[in-house]
Amino acid sequence: MKPAPKPVEQILEALAPARKICIVGHIRPDGDCIGSQMGLALALENAGKEVTVWNDDGCPDKLRILDPNRRVRRPQSGQEFDVVIATDCASFERLGRTGEHIGNRKVFLNIDHHRSNTKYADINWISPREPSTGELIYDLCGWAGWKITRPIADCLFAAVSTDTGSFQYSTTTPDTLRTAAELVEAGADLGHICEEVYQSYPLTRVKLLRHVYNKFRLTLNNQVGYFWLKQADYTRAGAAPEESEGLIDHIRAIEGVVVAVMMEEMGPNLTRLSLRSKSDRVDVSSIAALFGGGGHKAAAGARVQATPLTVQRRVLTAIRLALAGKPLPAPK
Repeated sequence: MKPAPKPVEQILEALAPARKICIVGHIRPDGDCIGSQMGLALALENAGKEVTVWNDDGCPDKLRILDPNRRVRRPQSGQEFDVVIATDCASFERLGRTGEHIGNRKVFLNIDHHRSNTKYADINWISPREPSTGELIYDLCGWAGWKITRPIADCLFAAVSTDTGSFQYSTTTPDTLRTAAELVEAGADLGHICEEVYQSYPLTRVKLLRHVYNKFRLTLNNQVGYFWLKQADYTRAGAAPEESEGLIDHIRAIEGVVVAVMMEEMGPNLTRLSLRSKSDRVDVSSIAALFGGGGHKAAAGARVQATPLTVQRRVLTAIRLALAGKPLPAPK
C-alpha cells in the first residue's frame, strides 16, 4: 500500500487515545456522505471506540440500507467528544445546525475530497484526486489496519458508486475501480445496493420527475438544460426535498446538453443551485464559487440569496461565458 500522507498520520495519532468520537456530515446528505459516515463509524467501533453519528437532516430513506439500525441522528446539545470528524463536507457552514453542537471537543478532523474545501478543522485531509470521500475512508482503514467487514464494504461501495455516477463520471480513476472491486471482494452486496439505490423509487419521486420533464428548458443552442423545483411542486407530488436527488442527471443525459442546472426554491429568495457538466470546457465548481458554493469540475452546487429571476440570469450568464471560453466575473 502507498505510504500514508502526513495528515493521515496526524489523524491516526489523534484517534489512538480517543474514546468518544462523533462523525458528522453535510446537510442534505447523499450516498457518499452517509456511506462515509457509517463506514468510518463501523470501523472505529470495531476498533473499540464509542461512536456517535450526526447529520442535521438525518439519513434519507433512500439510503436506509446503509443505516438499518438508524444510527444517523440529528444533533443533540450537551454532548462532549474527544474527537469530532467531518466527512465529505467542504465547509463548516455545510454542517448546518450540527456545527452548533460539536464545540465541546478536543480535536476536530476534516476528511474530504472537494477541491473547494475551506480546511476548517484542526487537522485537514483533503484529497481532490479521489472522486469520493468513500475512497479516502477505505484507504484510511488500510493504513490503520482496520478490517473491512461486510457492512463497512456495503457503506463504502455505495459511497464510491454514488459519487461517481455509478462509475460513469470522468472523475472515475483506475484506483476507483480497484477500490470498488476490493470492496465487492470484502463482501459488498453489489446487487442489493444497486437495486435499493438506483432501481427502487417511490411514486412521489416519479411525479417529481414528470414535473421535470414537463418543465425543463433548453438554451444556448441546446447546450444547457435547466429546471426549477418550487415548494409547490413538492406539495403537488407529495414528495420530500430529499427525493430531488439525482433528478438533474436526467437532464444532463440529454444528447447535446453540456451543462445541466437545477434551481430549487428553499425559502423566500433562497435557491439551492445544483450544476452538472459533461465537458472539460465547463468547470461547474468555478461557477458555483461565484455564488459562495463549490464542488468538483463535473458536479457542484451553492445556496444563493437572491430573487429567482436574478439567480437564473446570473447562472445562465456564467455558463454562457464558460462555454465561450471567456473569464468568469469575480464572485460577489
